Amino acid sequence: METKEYDLIVIGAGPVGENVADRATAGGLRTVIVEEELVGGSCSYWACVPSKALLRPHGVLSEARAVAGAREAAAGDLDLPAVLRRRDAAVGDWDDTGQADWLSSAGIDLVRGHGELIAPRRVRVAAADDTVTLLAARHAVAVCTGSAPRVPAELADIQPWTSRDATSAHELPASLAIVGGGVVACELATAYAGLGVRVTMIVRSGLLGRVEPFAADAVRAGLEALGVDLRLPAAVAEAHRTEKNAVLTLDDGSRVVAEQVLAATGRIPRTSDLGLENVGLVPGDWLAVDDTLRVEGTDWLYAVGDVNHRVLLTHQGKYQGRAAGDVIAARARGGDVDAAPWGAHVATADHAAVPQVVFTEPEVAAVGLTAAQAQDAGHPVRVLDVDLASLAGAAARADDYRGRARAVVDDDRGVLLGATFAGAGVADLLQAATIAVVGEVPLQRLWHAVPSFPTLAEVWLRWLEAYGRESALTTRR
Repeated sequence: METKEYDLIVIGAGPVGENVADRATAGGLRTVIVEEELVGGSCSYWACVPSKALLRPHGVLSEARAVAGAREAAAGDLDLPAVLRRRDAAVGDWDDTGQADWLSSAGIDLVRGHGELIAPRRVRVAAADDTVTLLAARHAVAVCTGSAPRVPAELADIQPWTSRDATSAHELPASLAIVGGGVVACELATAYAGLGVRVTMIVRSGLLGRVEPFAADAVRAGLEALGVDLRLPAAVAEAHRTEKNAVLTLDDGSRVVAEQVLAATGRIPRTSDLGLENVGLVPGDWLAVDDTLRVEGTDWLYAVGDVNHRVLLTHQGKYQGRAAGDVIAARARGGDVDAAPWGAHVATADHAAVPQVVFTEPEVAAVGLTAAQAQDAGHPVRVLDVDLASLAGAAARADDYRGRARAVVDDDRGVLLGATFAGAGVADLLQAATIAVVGEVPLQRLWHAVPSFPTLAEVWLRWLEAYGRESALTTRR
C-alpha cells in the first residue's frame, strides 16, 4: 500500500488542530489533517457554540425584564422550537462542508477516518468505508484529539447524557438531574432551567471551585432564582431507571427522580485508541509536554489542546495551536526557536493569564490568579473589591443591577495578577484585564486609560482610586 508523505500530520480537526495546521502551512510545510467526525470538532458542534446558542435567548429575555419599559414588552414565554432552530443554525445543522472547504482554501489536505500511530512519524487512517490510508511525517505529528466527558461508575448503568447529548437534544425532558458543579454543569443548568425544564444539581462540593468564592456565590444565587434545586454537598450512591425516569439515591439517603440525567463530572483524554503503545506511551493517559507543546521524551510528537491537560479551554487550545504550528515550522526549517517566557514558540499564558467566561446568570469572567492562588504562590497581595452596582454604567444597564469585581494586585510591583467580575454583561470587561495581566501594565500607567462614562468599564477607575487611597494611607503610616 502506498504511503503518502507530508511534513506534518495533525490528528484531530477541531479548532486546535486547525490552528496547528494553518500556522505550519503558512510556515511553508506540507500538512495533512486527519478527522474521524466533523471538521471543526466538539467546540463547533457539541460544546461551546451550541451551548451558548441555548443560553442566549433566556439571557436576552432576562436582561429585557431587568429594565422598566422593556419588561412590559417581554412578558411572554420563549418559543422553544425557535430556540432549537437557532441552535441548529449555529452549528450548521451538523454539516462541516464549510469547515472542510476552508481547509482546502488554506492548502491543508484532509483525510477522513480514525488516525492511529503505528510507529514514530507514521499514522494509519481507517475510514468508515473500511478504506485505509497510510501517512508518513517528515518532521512531526501533532495529536489534537481533545477530551471527552467522564461518566462516573455509579451512573454508567443508566446511560446518562453527557454535555454532547444536552447541547444537541431536539426534545427537552420535563426534568433533568445534573451531577457535577463545574462550568459545564452550571451553564447547562442555566440553559435548561431557562428553557423551562425542572433542574436538580447534585454537587459533591462547592460550585465552580476554581473561581473567587464571591463569584461562585453569585452563580448559586442565580441558579436558585431560576428554580434550580441545589443538593450540596451530595453525591450519588446508587442509580437505576424505571420505565419513565431515572432514580438517583444520594449518600444522605434522599432520592432525586428525573426524566434525564446529565453527567458533568470532568473530562478524560481522547488517547485510548491512538496507538500510543506503538510509540512508547501509555494509551488513555494525558500527554505531558514541554512549553513548546512537544511530548516529553520525543523530538517529533506534539500534543496540543485538551489532550495535554494544561488548560481545557478552546481558546487556550487555539493559542497553543498557533505556538505549536509556528515552532514545528521553525524546527523543520532549522530556524531559531524562541522558547523564553512569552516567546513566539511557547504557551506561557497557560501558567499565568488564562481568561474564562462562565455564561451563567450572572456571568462570571476571570483571568489570572485568584486572591488565594496569588497568596499561595507567595506574592505580596492587595485585593481591591468594587460593588458594580455603584457604577453609573450599572444603573444605565439595569434597574436593580447586582455585581462585584475583584482585582488582585502584586503590591511590590504595582501590577495586576488577576481579575474576576460577576454580573450581567461582564464578559466584555475581560479582555482589558487580560491585556493588563499579560502586559504587566503598571497601575500607575492605567490612570491614563480613561474609561468611558457611563459604562461598567468605570470599575477600572474605582480599582485605581481604591489602590491609590490605600497606598497613600500606607505611606503616611
